[in-house]
Amino acid sequence: METKKIVLNDIDYITYNDKPLIRLFGKDCESGANVIAYDNSFKPYMYVLPINKEDCLNQLRELGLENLEVETKVDIGVEREFIKITLKHPQEVPKIRDDIRELPDVEQIREYDIPFYRRYLIDKQVTPSNIIELHGESIDKLLYENIKVDDDVILFKIEDNPIDTKKASNQNRILSFDIEVYNAEGMPDAETDPIIMMSLSGNYGFDRVLSTKESKHDYVETLDSEEDMLRRFVEIIKEENPDILVGYNSDNFDLPYIKKRADTLKVKLDLGIDSSSIKFMKRGFNNAGVIKGRVHVDLYLLIRQYMRLDRYTLERVYEEMFEEEKIDVPGDKIYKYWDSDSDALEELFDYSMDDAISTMKIGDKITPLTIAQSRLVGQPLFDIARMTTGQMIEWYLMLKAYEKNNIVPNKPSNMEFNQRQNSKKVEGGYVKEPEKGLFEHLAYLDFKSLYPSIIIAQNISPDTFTDGEGYDEDEYYTCPENGYKFLKEPKGFIP
Repeated sequence: METKKIVLNDIDYITYNDKPLIRLFGKDCESGANVIAYDNSFKPYMYVLPINKEDCLNQLRELGLENLEVETKVDIGVEREFIKITLKHPQEVPKIRDDIRELPDVEQIREYDIPFYRRYLIDKQVTPSNIIELHGESIDKLLYENIKVDDDVILFKIEDNPIDTKKASNQNRILSFDIEVYNAEGMPDAETDPIIMMSLSGNYGFDRVLSTKESKHDYVETLDSEEDMLRRFVEIIKEENPDILVGYNSDNFDLPYIKKRADTLKVKLDLGIDSSSIKFMKRGFNNAGVIKGRVHVDLYLLIRQYMRLDRYTLERVYEEMFEEEKIDVPGDKIYKYWDSDSDALEELFDYSMDDAISTMKIGDKITPLTIAQSRLVGQPLFDIARMTTGQMIEWYLMLKAYEKNNIVPNKPSNMEFNQRQNSKKVEGGYVKEPEKGLFEHLAYLDFKSLYPSIIIAQNISPDTFTDGEGYDEDEYYTCPENGYKFLKEPKGFIP
């Protein structure tokens, strides 16, 4: 059996011969080559809390469900018997879920809405951005028919559980990209307004601007047409083979615009290491640009989480982070600079290059934090870069729940959510109103992590919540405001 170590960058699943096939995307730690590792052993599942176990098992079998196991799980501090239902394909889960819910001896169904690839990461205990040890064999690209990949991609069939080494890569190759668009009519229209410059910058010393006009600058590469420029953009990304592609507002502008222009001009954007094109998926209220095997991070979304600014333009963010101004060209004047064929055009080249360099420097500075969050939460960097803090906490708790054999509670229904929103508000900590005026010689004092400290000190957790019956007063903590009680022992799941 062959052993291969990869840095895990991405994960998804595809359907092959009507069965789910997990794909791990990474880079070989020795050669740096791209790797797609396939695992066909993992199956989707969910749990049922039965009213009567034997009757429930019989009712499930009558639905045609045969792969049933009884497992003991911890449900908010209480051990209960659950029936684990293993299915053949993730798409079966929503189809059978409602039928199961209607069975007379089913009290609840649990863990039916965890995405398949995230379930794999949790159950296999492998962490994105870490070095993962794989056991299996390298396979011929012809083994999986109709699955296309680049010639230099290594295909690997996983034959044993992957092992997380808990180590991370020493350095990530970050490549930024930015586009300039001809906009004589105001807001550019991807149907008609061409891309006039495409700039890229790597944190390893690569700088390039692609354009159809010539320049005195060495970093400018001149192409014959917009179509050639788009093809060269794809070539560079494949040649440079970055671990992380960063843009600024690239989910909402750059990538959709590039995709639309490529479609209009019939240019193939096979940017993924599986030769796939850019795809877009819903993340909250926005679309997220997906490039398979290459982690795309929109820095604008991260900056909105990490910083509090009056404006979130690239210029403002760069100035705040590096205490220097970047080159600026007014957006409504870009087409005039392009049409000038003079010093103004050279200034536009400088501006385009500076956009990519500034984006790269911002990415190089803040992505280590996002990578650390990915390693802590155990979810892909692409997803973490688009999660709220609350969502990250939820996925972290799910990871810990699996490790402690706890079953995950269901999401609240819309009615429950509204009831919580409309319930009595909890008064926050006391804030003393300062005297108005200007002061000097100030001392700053703050209690960091106040609420987490209280949660840990008072053992606050759903599984330690009690009405106090059967316990002495010195066996639980009492909240002075509302009288809620939490057991001192055992230690709760949350703390």
